[in-house]
Amino acid sequence: MHGPASSGWLLVALCAATGAYCLLRMRSGVEEQRRAAGGEALMGFGMAAMAVPAAVFTPPAWVWPAYAAVFGAAGLRALWAARSGRHHLHHLVGAAAMVYMAVVMAGSPAHAHGHGASGTPLLTGVLLLYFAGYVLLTGVRLIPVVTVAGGGPGAPSVPAPGGGAGAGGRAGAGWGDRPELARACRLSMAIGMLAMLLPL
Repeated sequence: MHGPASSGWLLVALCAATGAYCLLRMRSGVEEQRRAAGGEALMGFGMAAMAVPAAVFTPPAWVWPAYAAVFGAAGLRALWAARSGRHHLHHLVGAAAMVYMAVVMAGSPAHAHGHGASGTPLLTGVLLLYFAGYVLLTGVRLIPVVTVAGGGPGAPSVPAPGGGAGAGGRAGAGWGDRPELARACRLSMAIGMLAMLLPL
């Protein structure tokens, strides 16, 4: 979808790896996490397919309306799920961004894979600001917090509570249930979304 083939393939690899990890997270014992991971896997694989360089594959015209329909349905599902949790609003914005990019691609058949495609500058700018803010905030949340035991200079540092193994510091939780890995997954998709929105 974007620029040189090498950067396009890097974006494909990032999104496909993220989608594959989200599929693994669907084995979680927590139903809410399984549902969120399913939506994120769809997003990761959808972004990977959209990012394939145009020199390799130019999709037929029907692909873009199909993308808009699939991610429109995913957005409605996220909107419904947002009643129970605020974090679903991020999924809604991601789905809306995918619909927006699909509509832009459908509207520029001469540049069917995004080269020179032109979206609405205001909407593109709002989405870029949202995903840039999300990347920064999530990146900060992934930085481990360290407290100093005893508080004096030279005292040994001790990881803050909640930094242990498993979700929320509970030992024995599966690696797929670790919130920091889910955050890293969402962070990589947000970075990919920024890369895909920039050329619009």
